[in-house]
Amino acid sequence: AASFQETTRVLTEAACQGKSDVLHGLKENVIVGRLIPAGTGAYVSQLKKLAVGRDKIAIAAQQQANAIDSEETAATMAEVANG
Repeated sequence: AASFQETTRVLTEAACQGKSDVLHGLKENVIVGRLIPAGTGAYVSQLKKLAVGRDKIAIAAQQQANAIDSEETAATMAEVANG
């Protein structure tokens, strides 16, 4: 019980000082009511987060490539129209 009280004190002081913590530990997550990053689902959850991040990067790159293609197409059409 004492270690939970100490963790609560540390988290409270950090919050009052505007500090942040990624809450990797079991006690910290239990105290703030978050899902515990442990067990068989933790690995799958990490993989999903990684996949989402990579998907966002790939989508942004594709959108940028599409925008460049559109600009090049418009410039070519303007050149053809102007003769």
